[in-house]
Amino acid sequence: MNRDDPLDSRQLLEAVQVAQRRVLDPARPDAVARQRGDGKLTARERIALVADPDSFAEYGALVAPLQEAERMRDVAAPADGVVTGICRLDGRSAVLTSQDFTVLGGSSSKVGAQKVTRSVELAIDRGIPLVRLLEGGGHRIQDGLDARHFAPGHRMFHAFARASGWVPVAAGMLGPCFAGPTNHAAFADFVVMVRGIATMGMAGPSLVRAGTGEEIGKEELGGIEMQVSQNGIADLAVDTEQECMLAIRRFLSYLPPNAREPLPIEACDDPPGRREEALLDLVPANTRKAYDMRKVITLVADRGSVFELKPTHAANVVTSMARLDGRPVGIIANNPMKLAGMLDANACEKAAHFVALCDAFGLPLIYLVDVPGFAIGSAAEESRMARRSAKLLQELGHATVPRISVVLRKGYGLAYVAMCGGRSFDADAVLAWPTAEICAMSVEGAVDIAYRSEVAADPQARARLVSEFKRQLGALRAAEHFGVDDVIDPRDTRRRLIETLATCPARRRIEMPPKFRAISPL
Repeated sequence: MNRDDPLDSRQLLEAVQVAQRRVLDPARPDAVARQRGDGKLTARERIALVADPDSFAEYGALVAPLQEAERMRDVAAPADGVVTGICRLDGRSAVLTSQDFTVLGGSSSKVGAQKVTRSVELAIDRGIPLVRLLEGGGHRIQDGLDARHFAPGHRMFHAFARASGWVPVAAGMLGPCFAGPTNHAAFADFVVMVRGIATMGMAGPSLVRAGTGEEIGKEELGGIEMQVSQNGIADLAVDTEQECMLAIRRFLSYLPPNAREPLPIEACDDPPGRREEALLDLVPANTRKAYDMRKVITLVADRGSVFELKPTHAANVVTSMARLDGRPVGIIANNPMKLAGMLDANACEKAAHFVALCDAFGLPLIYLVDVPGFAIGSAAEESRMARRSAKLLQELGHATVPRISVVLRKGYGLAYVAMCGGRSFDADAVLAWPTAEICAMSVEGAVDIAYRSEVAADPQARARLVSEFKRQLGALRAAEHFGVDDVIDPRDTRRRLIETLATCPARRRIEMPPKFRAISPL
């Protein structure tokens, strides 16, 4: 074109549009076919599935990777392997990123990392949730093997740390997600894995083999059983990518866009005073008999509102989001069907993280207590039980949201305190069912220790002493010296919870010394 000729804006626009179309799925049929052949959606199809229709506004689609490395000079990497933008989820704004596995295995160079970092910073600056759809590698190996490229590091994890507790972060694991995606997901408040396609871990089998000599398959290393049920690194396993997107949307529906916004209270047609007859007989007075705590939660919460996190990990404690009269709440409950509801290291860690999540975003905490104590013994010591139990206590001690405890049956020892029992953490209401039984430790164990000489002299004394002390543990005796506010009819639990929350401020003032931060026991 002659320099004296005016630029043709239509030609310039067409050149831009051609470049934009080049990165879309229709322009890359072979890559799309490979992805679908593996039973997976493309990065852009996933965005269309999770975002409200026609709401996604992309940025960074036209970026190109750094091509400084000799082996990368002629390699195309559309959008540098990650699609980023702003969308709406159920009418609310959110930042969305989606790794593109069809582009060099979902890896990204410095430019792709800059896009992700900007996404996190946008979520922080605008005070809106961040959703990560993850699949593939982390840093692109071909670019990372260069000190000039890698020495400056990047601000991404600094941004993740800043976002934590300010905006909700959700991650879907939608394929092989070793290394970078796992490191990213560790900062998320909610992580979902899709069965049959998702794996995650610090490094994949090939790198593990090269670095340690260990031969291990990807499922054994970082599959669903390992990362959802055993380790609890992910919160939920689902069967399809569609279910993954629904789970992410549902999780976010309980939370405000950021920590300073009010909770999203929904209209509720479930009567606050609804009484469930089943609650009267659901919890056996015999402490040796188990029952399903999840049924209690379902009957007390708004119908259809219970959303459990980590249901297969540390199942001796239940952590569920739910609603009471339309208000989001967090429910922590002992599960007598698993280890009698005892709190072991995994349960403490699971519950502590849930307390932090609820407190960060303003969800009141409801404790349903039936706990025989903390785990003890050599296995407990090997699990660093002392520090994990301390973490649970510390999180509750720093929480500012309303909290209510309801003792259904056992409330034993320090675990009772960790479950917000009694006056320990200034609960806004301390309630007990008639079946409650509260004491410092197991009666049988206490008798064996404190009265062993008496039992040794008279074998009948043990049963007599156990019976004597058990008569002192009941709900009425707990109320006599104002250890609990009231002993209630189980059928009134829902009403009492809702009435209490209606009068509580959203946050309480915590009188702390002028420290800069707490030091985690872990």
